[in-house]
Amino acid sequence: MNAYGSDHPPADFRGINDDPSEIPPEEKLNAVYRLTTGLVQQMEKARIAEYTQLLNSPWRLVWLNVLSGTARGLGIALGFTFFAATIIYVLQVLGALNLPIIGDYIADIVRIVQHQLELKTF
Repeated sequence: MNAYGSDHPPADFRGINDDPSEIPPEEKLNAVYRLTTGLVQQMEKARIAEYTQLLNSPWRLVWLNVLSGTARGLGIALGFTFFAATIIYVLQVLGALNLPIIGDYIADIVRIVQHQLELKTF
């Protein structure tokens, strides 16, 4: 007998070619228990039960998708507005400095925009 209470080495230390019929039933049950426990923990981490409930109620799934799409669209709109305002502010500051190259470039952009506005008659 060894320290594990049997004449066989524990399942973790067995070779690949060992005969499964030689494994005692207690070790088989322990291995099955460990595998099942690991599977349950992985399923709990993945939140499979909540996902299954969500799939079984299609109106809730649609509602959550509408909410998430609205939030995503609002976030994109606010983010772009903030980004564009920052860029415009920086360009105004650079235009006020009267830098030779950058000032001419900004003046060209303003001229192009004014020309486009004059062409459009609403």
